Amino acid sequence: MKKVFASIFALLLLVSTVLAGCGSKGTSEDGAAKNIKQEITLNAMSEPPSLDPALASDTTSGWIIDHLFEGLYTKNQKGEPVLGAASDVKVSDDGKTYTFTIRDNAKWSDGDPVTAQDFEYAWKRVLDPKTGSPFAFYMYYIKGAEEYNKGKGSADQVGVKALDDKTLQVELKAPLGYFDKLLTMWTFYPVKKSLVESNPKWAAEAKGYVSNGAYRLTEWKHNSEVVIEKNQHYWNKDAINMEKVTWKMVNDATTYYQMYKTGELDLIATLPTDAIAQEKNNKEFKVVPYFGTYMFMFNVNKEPFNNAKIRRAFAMAIDRKAIVENITKSGEKPAYAFVPYGVNTPDGDFREVGGAYFEENVKEAKKLLQEGMKEEGWSKLPEVTLIYNTAENHKKIAEAVQEMLKRNLGVKIKLANQEWKTYLETTDQSNFQMARMGWIGIFVDPTVILDYYLGDSPNNRTNWVNKQFDDLMAKAKVEQDDKKRYELLHEAEKVLMTDMPFIPVYFYSQNYLTSPKFKGIVYPVNRFPDVRWAKKIAE
Repeated sequence: MKKVFASIFALLLLVSTVLAGCGSKGTSEDGAAKNIKQEITLNAMSEPPSLDPALASDTTSGWIIDHLFEGLYTKNQKGEPVLGAASDVKVSDDGKTYTFTIRDNAKWSDGDPVTAQDFEYAWKRVLDPKTGSPFAFYMYYIKGAEEYNKGKGSADQVGVKALDDKTLQVELKAPLGYFDKLLTMWTFYPVKKSLVESNPKWAAEAKGYVSNGAYRLTEWKHNSEVVIEKNQHYWNKDAINMEKVTWKMVNDATTYYQMYKTGELDLIATLPTDAIAQEKNNKEFKVVPYFGTYMFMFNVNKEPFNNAKIRRAFAMAIDRKAIVENITKSGEKPAYAFVPYGVNTPDGDFREVGGAYFEENVKEAKKLLQEGMKEEGWSKLPEVTLIYNTAENHKKIAEAVQEMLKRNLGVKIKLANQEWKTYLETTDQSNFQMARMGWIGIFVDPTVILDYYLGDSPNNRTNWVNKQFDDLMAKAKVEQDDKKRYELLHEAEKVLMTDMPFIPVYFYSQNYLTSPKFKGIVYPVNRFPDVRWAKKIAE
């Protein structure tokens, strides 16, 4: 009997060993098959206006650029700034001078080394007035940067200097507690000096495009798709799971929703409003906070929005609660100010401390409208057209606002839409009266939200300039006492909301459907999903 049991035990051991071998042969530690292609297909919704870090000013372009490039700092999976292309940083005792060491193994996607000169060149290129970078003002913290960008100084006076191939020195005008966070923004990414100098159109096509981040650009079919693949020269390539990322460009919400359902897309954002209710209990459905504000800008140089009372009347006549409950339906919060919730200050959440700057009040709105028209000498309100960029949700919101203004103020407005790239050009040229816009903070701080309406900000398409607002913002940026800094920012927001060159509608949240075949996708509060660490675990 002992021999029989021994034989059975040996047989079971052999079978279990074979089965274990079969199970481990095709799987990794997390159970994902090793031979599964690590590829993911996303939806950019529209053509990215620019894949040049110096020129990009929108979240679509930034989403792709963030996967292609890496700054001195990058963000980890928790969204925290960590050293990226730099291996070390030393900060002077007064907090104004940063000395970065570029990694020895930091390389461009063509294999050439990334140098400190590349960073110096890239940053000064952003500041060069001839470049026309819309985000140059984010570098104004640097000594001499603002002067150079405004044509009042030279590039040599900018506090950015390559001391040698691997050492970059940066001098600030004043200490900045969130400088590491700021440097994770794409405006501060390097570009390859020799490439950009030899080919001004280097970023217009995939061929010849060179980057230094986790991926390289391999295909760009304009208005169709962008494809990136893992950069084998990236210093931290072993930490990158996803080998290939494809962005389709499908703007119609019903279409991209169906593409997700049929497996043509692995992740979609901004579901069609009709689909949200049926997907809410789906494990693939996710809603995350998004640090930004949905708004309608006024061109204060065009009638009737040259009058502040009329601007406020329009703002007070819109039912935000109805919009977020009946149209967006993803947990957005009605906005009665500009800075969203989510900023912790010594006194509490910045938005809760600041409170609301107005309320919905149809009776008061009608009164303000009449007063404004009387001030301008109008018996009839000039014709108004509201423009928005093509997307189903924007259309529905615009139609709702159109109906609310008609019902509450007796004002009839026209609607018009344009594709995203054209839309940005139209609004940039101030060729509008009232226009949809959204603004997402590059990191969670009131400054980067309020910066939108600086008088010299290229993103401020309203033509609204207020010296008091600009002065308060300038003081806040050099204030070292956190409590006082937030107080100055509250004052600045109050000035902005008193003049109201825009209508805040709601504070964003973002909804997604993500295929259960993937894990490890990161959903930042101020960016679209980061798929560098994503892993496909099933076919």
